[in-house]
Amino acid sequence: MNYRMNRPHLAVAVSVVCGAACLTACGGDGSSVGSDGRTTVSVGVSGNVFDMSIRLADENGYFDQQKIKIKYVTLTASTGTSALQSNSVQFLNSSPTSYLAGLSKGLPELSVATNGGGNPLGIVVSTAFAKEHGLTAETPAAQVAEALADSTAGASSANTKAEAGIFLEAHGVDPDKLKWVSLPSPAADKAALTKGEVDWFITSEPIPLQVQHEGDGIVVADPAKVPEWAYEQAGYGQVVVVKESYAKSDSATVRGFATAVQQATTYLDTHSADDKAVLAAARASLPGVPDDVLSQAVSQVDWPTTAKQDAAGWKKTVAFVKDGIKAVPDASVTSENWTNTYLP
Repeated sequence: MNYRMNRPHLAVAVSVVCGAACLTACGGDGSSVGSDGRTTVSVGVSGNVFDMSIRLADENGYFDQQKIKIKYVTLTASTGTSALQSNSVQFLNSSPTSYLAGLSKGLPELSVATNGGGNPLGIVVSTAFAKEHGLTAETPAAQVAEALADSTAGASSANTKAEAGIFLEAHGVDPDKLKWVSLPSPAADKAALTKGEVDWFITSEPIPLQVQHEGDGIVVADPAKVPEWAYEQAGYGQVVVVKESYAKSDSATVRGFATAVQQATTYLDTHSADDKAVLAAARASLPGVPDDVLSQAVSQVDWPTTAKQDAAGWKKTVAFVKDGIKAVPDASVTSENWTNTYLP
């Protein structure tokens, strides 16, 4: 798998739902073919930076070329897998953690493409904490970790807390000795920081960069500074998942969807953040976020030159999920769980 980090790139995500208006067949899998010969499918997205490749495929007409129409369905980590299994969506833009959790339960899911590598995380400290400890965005990782050793930290998920722990432990800091505040959402993380209830928090972009943009904090750790979060060590950050039965029953649509997504990731790998289509896709994925924040957030992702998966990539991914953040203790994947069959 050929990955590289592109600082100025953005991507897009798409989805489609079969509704009462379908003019031709609405199958049991929820997809439909209209009178124009285009297949409408629903796609589960989560409203984060990894949705970019799907939205860019929409923006650049790659789905149109495959005679596919998309409707987006916004889902969460807790609802995505169930939506796929109930045929509410035909495609799920899934984190490897959610996908591996589904496999551990015996669910018949199939990963047909990877559309992003690494974990676009940010640790943002309050401006007061940064001033007190002499921290800037350029402060070396070891110095940042040392400063955080005696602090109050915020996290809104067990996974992000564990990812912070990986960073701290890499620099000899015991995360269990910090005071942790469990918060219900990334928005709550932000509120706690601005109120002075925590010294710092960790979550996925673009929220940390937004906090910095608004002058309330400084991002002191990201995948460029924390190699444990990047593709080279953490593996895949996002995969396109379908039910095995759907892949068999409508292979042409799955092939068309995966092909369009690969076109988009390739585009992201080779175009800058100020590219018209990239910015349009980014704004659609993350409405209301300033353009400079969008550009920086997307640069945290390793956009793959090809959406093809391989055993080495999955080995790193499983190790990160199972042993690194301990999110799925029995995580495992075999060559029967992922395929490149639907990619050109």
